[in-house]
Amino acid sequence: MLNIRGVIRKAYGLSEKICNMKSTKQLTSFISTGPQQQHGTFYEIRTYCIKPEKMNAFSKLTNENIHLRTAHSELIGYWTVEYGGINQFVHIWKYDSFAQRTAVRTALAHDKDWQEKYIAHMMPMLQIQDNEVTYLVPWCKIGKPVKDGVYELVTFQMKPGGPAVWGPAFQMAVNTHANAGYADLIGVFHNEFGQLNQVHVLWWYENPDQRAAGRHKAHEDARVVAAVRASVSYLVSQKNKLLLPTPFSPLK
Repeated sequence: MLNIRGVIRKAYGLSEKICNMKSTKQLTSFISTGPQQQHGTFYEIRTYCIKPEKMNAFSKLTNENIHLRTAHSELIGYWTVEYGGINQFVHIWKYDSFAQRTAVRTALAHDKDWQEKYIAHMMPMLQIQDNEVTYLVPWCKIGKPVKDGVYELVTFQMKPGGPAVWGPAFQMAVNTHANAGYADLIGVFHNEFGQLNQVHVLWWYENPDQRAAGRHKAHEDARVVAAVRASVSYLVSQKNKLLLPTPFSPLK
């Protein structure tokens, strides 16, 4: 004879187990990754290492032909590296989705003017190129300075675990520094492709001396020191570059 009560108990127990599994999975997902990207917009950071004797020629060539490239997608900024790297250019491009980037790359490959006027002349000047796909962290938007200046790109290699682990402390360190007025925050970018667990912070200064003075004051600011001290426990390494905007860079 069929034991109805037993069947009901088993069914109830299975349903409860499935619900618990879903709940645990959702909780584990959030703990592992932290706040999720809410939209498809991402930023590609490209670094070009140019042959030393070709730096001026590369800059001139790009200045004359960049309009062919920006006709396809949005350029955020384009810089030469003054300190922290030699014979390098760094540029950041915005895309609404991976599908858009694929379409842009396909269009560029078939753009005769771009290929003949730029790529054919640029490639012999190039030594190494690298790219990273990044997302803006949820608590940051792209800033825009009110006047021309210089930029500092600081790259932090964080311990594994994602923003759920180090996000709050890192956010506090960055915002404390920005809110104190020692630098203008332009953007905080978290890697999706490239070196994982890596974050890039882009700052703006009027000039290198203003940066140096701000750094000196920040090191004596108890608020900044406390925030940085809480964040460094999640830090593996860091490096930086001083960037000078090119004449054709949207971010000056």
